[in-house]
Amino acid sequence: MICAVKQSPRAIICSDVVIRPKISVPSQRSSFLPPLPLQKPRNSAVSVHKPVHVSSLEKFGSLGVRKANLIKCEAYEAERSQPIDSSFELPQTPTPSEAAKKLKIGSYFALWWALNVVFNIYNKKVLNAYPFPWLTSTLSLAAGSLIMLISWMTRIAEAPKTDLEFWKSLFPVAIAHTIGHVAATVSMSKVAVSFTHIIKSGEPAFSVLVSRFLLGETFPLPVYLSLLPIIGGCALAAVTELNFNMTGFMGAMISNLAFVFRNIFSKRGMKGKSVSGMNYYACLSILSLLILTPFAFAVEGPQLWAAGWKTAISQIGPHFVWWVAAQSIFYHLYNQVSYMSLDEISPLTFSVGNTMKRISVIVSSIIIFHTPVQPVNALGAAIAILGTFIYSQAKQ
Repeated sequence: MICAVKQSPRAIICSDVVIRPKISVPSQRSSFLPPLPLQKPRNSAVSVHKPVHVSSLEKFGSLGVRKANLIKCEAYEAERSQPIDSSFELPQTPTPSEAAKKLKIGSYFALWWALNVVFNIYNKKVLNAYPFPWLTSTLSLAAGSLIMLISWMTRIAEAPKTDLEFWKSLFPVAIAHTIGHVAATVSMSKVAVSFTHIIKSGEPAFSVLVSRFLLGETFPLPVYLSLLPIIGGCALAAVTELNFNMTGFMGAMISNLAFVFRNIFSKRGMKGKSVSGMNYYACLSILSLLILTPFAFAVEGPQLWAAGWKTAISQIGPHFVWWVAAQSIFYHLYNQVSYMSLDEISPLTFSVGNTMKRISVIVSSIIIFHTPVQPVNALGAAIAILGTFIYSQAKQ
């Protein structure tokens, strides 16, 4: 080891200093340096492979020197011209706050998927026995609106601070949300849950096409290429669907288009609005309920609802009421959790989570409702979902 101690105008050079474990070597003190306190030798695990120059002694410890004669000490390898940075990073263990945040995000994802699966199961049961999708959609929004109004009044949740401009910005979002919600419910009343969600996995294709041709946005080539498996997989699944229904298919397609516009309006109109995800969705539900209710009365009406209700109660029994309540409550809860998770995670993570959610819904609905699936149909679904995942990665 080569040691060079420099203090202008004098310099001290020494060589052949070897660090040895458990050997106390009497040190020869230089007349230029203050005395160093003797310490009990300790085991050393230092392995020196390159010569080290000691250029100054500032960080060498407390040397008991006068402040005016403080000597700066730094070390650098012989092949380097800069001192070695002594502040190296050790492997960091997650702090309690980071661990708690990861646990919170994981809980959001698990709850989001579970609530969505439960909603789709009860929603399909209700629609099979009571085929009135407009009323079913209205009840879902009404349940969520009632839950949040009670939460605000009882101060369980803090009410949002909104103004007229907020509601004006939210109005086009609510229109698109209402159309998408009703169209998806109409689709599930006509076809299997799995088929609706396979078609809805093609939403990224609508997003890119609308953004490109209506908004003039451009995307990198991998994004366009990722649309091929999405479109091809959805087409293959639709062609090989055993219980294909055009109304159900068009409902899912309209839902995709409506939700794309909902996202566009939300990004443009809600910039700078300081409303939490939970309260944002609550306000969206209330406004959508006001928009949807008159159309539900016009399209279906109380007479059809009453007649259908009697038929459902006679066939299913009193627990049909629980089915209706469950699908309404779980619809609000799963959407609320998804909006709350957006406050904690990145859009990429949310997209991946949404893809996994569709897989869980498709698989669970096929198992519970014993939906017949051909191998080619399953292949189309897998290709479409894989394309959705690739799109979420390529867009980032």
